[in-house]
Amino acid sequence: MSLLDSPTFKVVSATSAMAVAGLLTLTAPAGAAGGDRDHDGMPNRWEVAHHLNANKANAKRDADHDGLKNIAEFRHGTDPRDEDSDDDGDDDGDEVHDGSQSTDPEDGDTDDDGTVDGDEDADHDGADNEDEDDATETCQADDDDSDDDGVADEDENEDGTSAHDADSDDDGTEDGAEDSDDDGTDNASEDDDQGDDCQGEDEGDDDGEHGDDRPAASTSAWYVVR
Repeated sequence: MSLLDSPTFKVVSATSAMAVAGLLTLTAPAGAAGGDRDHDGMPNRWEVAHHLNANKANAKRDADHDGLKNIAEFRHGTDPRDEDSDDDGDDDGDEVHDGSQSTDPEDGDTDDDGTVDGDEDADHDGADNEDEDDATETCQADDDDSDDDGVADEDENEDGTSAHDADSDDDGTEDGAEDSDDDGTDNASEDDDQGDDCQGEDEGDDDGEHGDDRPAASTSAWYVVR
């Protein structure tokens, strides 16, 4: 019997083949299937799932105008197409950049006290998080409005209206046309900001924890996708 036909040789050969296959899997380039074709630090699958272009480096863009670059959304597990991933009234960028780290952009009620994070006052200055959020964001026009009544979900609680019922009091007038605080301006008009800048996608910041977001110069990027 030749050496090639021996059971020992076959076992060793099979083991070696498995080892090589495993090594190739661990060191597969980011541009491989399931990797990162555009080498922007975000996996193809994640980009496609969130309607981003997996063939164009867009890590530094801010698709939802929430103050977080796409790469930071990937790192924090938030949705790059939803400015408020956990629907708590506080935009993802504000939650990530909150110096006190008191809120989680993936948990609408981080401290489980029955009050959504947007209604909390993280810095104890007398203004709740969502109002400070509105004062600093560059694009309020794309805030979630589940019932299409002209008032963003995050502002309906302050008006005493429902974010899921366009006519909360069933009086025949949509919530946006109501004047909840009797100041002579309807809710929808108060909710709008004429100074909105919603044109560009380059307004986001990274999270300040992982260096800059420039794509690596080398095309041999390696990482593990979980």
